[in-house]
Amino acid sequence: MDKVMAQLEGLVARYEEIQELMADPEVINDTKRYMEISKEEADMREVVQKYRKYQEDQKTISDNKEIIESESDADLVEMAKEENSDLEKEVVDLEEEIKILMLPKDPNDDKDIIMEIRGAAGGDEASLFAGDLLRMYEKYAETQGWKISVIDEETTEVGGYKHVAIMITGDKVYSKLKYENGAHRVQRIPVTESQGRVHTSTATVAVMPEYEQVDIDLDPKDIRVDVYRSSGAGGQHINKTSSAVRMTHLPTGIVVAMQDQRSQQQNRAKAMEILKSRVYDYYESQNQASYDEKRKNAVGTGDRSERIRTYNYPQNRVTDHRIGLTLNKLDRIMNGELDEIISALIVHYQTKQLEELAEDNA
Repeated sequence: MDKVMAQLEGLVARYEEIQELMADPEVINDTKRYMEISKEEADMREVVQKYRKYQEDQKTISDNKEIIESESDADLVEMAKEENSDLEKEVVDLEEEIKILMLPKDPNDDKDIIMEIRGAAGGDEASLFAGDLLRMYEKYAETQGWKISVIDEETTEVGGYKHVAIMITGDKVYSKLKYENGAHRVQRIPVTESQGRVHTSTATVAVMPEYEQVDIDLDPKDIRVDVYRSSGAGGQHINKTSSAVRMTHLPTGIVVAMQDQRSQQQNRAKAMEILKSRVYDYYESQNQASYDEKRKNAVGTGDRSERIRTYNYPQNRVTDHRIGLTLNKLDRIMNGELDEIISALIVHYQTKQLEELAEDNA
């Protein structure tokens, strides 16, 4: 904890400096700089508040010890002892909270994501389950105030998805959904099953952060661009104008379709941004050593072939195999109530980090 406390002194000094800057008229008039500093202040605020509370508690404990050692009034001594008993517990809790807040941050945590869901083993049933997972994430995103855009999809005749790619934008999306990487297994009676037997199928989920500035140049000759009419709500104008854009990166076969923006030019720009992110992630993943290094702190390996979770419909049960968590509320989870699972994964990950730090400091 001593090393953490030394870091905190520097952090508090920086926090106070930031607060002064935020009151500087020159900074206030520089919108970009003010937003950057405001974000830094917001990121530091919670840990600074807890550290100040920690210092306040330690000072009160010290003052109470002086009373206990020197005061002759028995009632006053007893009150000091009782207060210290409560404060000492609070200090222990604050230490743990501060340690977690001071853990190294994943630089991608604040990013939006691109999520790909694919029907895997199980044919039609796997494609239907891919659709169920999509709806689960859509409902969860709605509870978080996030926005979802479909950027590529291939449906099946039974109404499922061979694959679907979506973009999710909002506050700290990657930090909450990065642990969804992997194979999701479903056990249920398929709608096509006439004998009433339970089948096992899988769908895979891949989550990658959206890279805002990707250091990759795509050769225009490697990109096929198709324009077409937007579908969905929007009136006659949208149906008559070829504003939607589909880009295909020929060397990798990666496809991005974008129709959410107002004009073809805006859709082109957004499609290219997403295409670069996906191609960049694709090439990064080709190097297994680099891939492993990038995800070494994830719970499990994050590999798409790894079975991370089982959804058992007959028993209304969901099990996350990485942390041994079983919940008998599959119906609620499929309705987007993922907070309990995601919180448990985050705590597990933070605990592993704390253990590693303790070993390094031993």
